[in-house]
Amino acid sequence: METIKQGFDWLEHDLFSVGETVITYGAVFRFLAILIAAYIISRIVQNALQRYGNYHNSLAPSSVYALKRLTHYVILLVGFLIAIASMGIDLTKFAIFASAVGIGVGFGLQNLISNFTAGIMLLFEKTLKVGDFVELESGVTGEVKEINIRSTIITTNDNIDIIVPNSEFVSGRVTNWTMRDTYRRIKVPFGVAYGTDKELVKRAVLEAAERVPHTLTDSSHRPPQVWLVEFGESALNFELVVWLKPEAVNRPGAVQAAFMWEIHTALTENGIEIPFPQRDLHIKSWQADGRIRTVKGHTETPPPEPVHERPSKNDAAEDL
Repeated sequence: METIKQGFDWLEHDLFSVGETVITYGAVFRFLAILIAAYIISRIVQNALQRYGNYHNSLAPSSVYALKRLTHYVILLVGFLIAIASMGIDLTKFAIFASAVGIGVGFGLQNLISNFTAGIMLLFEKTLKVGDFVELESGVTGEVKEINIRSTIITTNDNIDIIVPNSEFVSGRVTNWTMRDTYRRIKVPFGVAYGTDKELVKRAVLEAAERVPHTLTDSSHRPPQVWLVEFGESALNFELVVWLKPEAVNRPGAVQAAFMWEIHTALTENGIEIPFPQRDLHIKSWQADGRIRTVKGHTETPPPEPVHERPSKNDAAEDL
């Protein structure tokens, strides 16, 4: 009993003072215990909100995530204020002290405060949500994984995590590919030799588009189309204009490669020539009598590629 009494007496020993308030070891332990309890309560509430969101499909995952983050911040803030009050510190005096310290520290933490404010704005505005596929002004593309206090984590298609300050999403230009609608249209350019039948090109390329499993054939959107867009120097330039299914929107590089693969296969199967740049050559040579002889020639066009059986797989399409 004497040992226990000595232990309680030790908790009442003075540690330091804040103004007229004396801080003891016991007050510090109460402060830490309340903060830990607040964190545990926050985790329990977040798990309850997540379970509620899983059972109610009417709630969007992004809304559940935003509610969880805001609830976490509020519970920690309330817990911190209660912990301060438990130490015997007058909150009004603490507010004055905190504002004075904030003025001095604020100059050194401007970026942190700016990023924190931007993160709160993103959670409220819902212009950026977890699961969105975005493209930054720097050209980086990826899926939003987390929106934290200071930064947002974006995972690229190469499974690289990029930490982006929240202020960049507020002050910079960001392209959100999946903000309102997950259907997207892409244009795949290709060229064929002059003299090729346009209808044959269209039929072959549309068949190629049908072989890519991520081509959207829903009647509510436009079907795949083939546009003649330019009379080039050595080719007729076309574009395959196609709408994508939602699951393919997040993989622009692989989608482009998948369509290019099938277009090349279709053109080869139909004997359609894919041209290359051609130039006229003027060659001057000396004859034996000293006169200049001019010979005009043209580069020879190689024969079209032999028709092979269509490859068994499209690596880019499988990667999707």
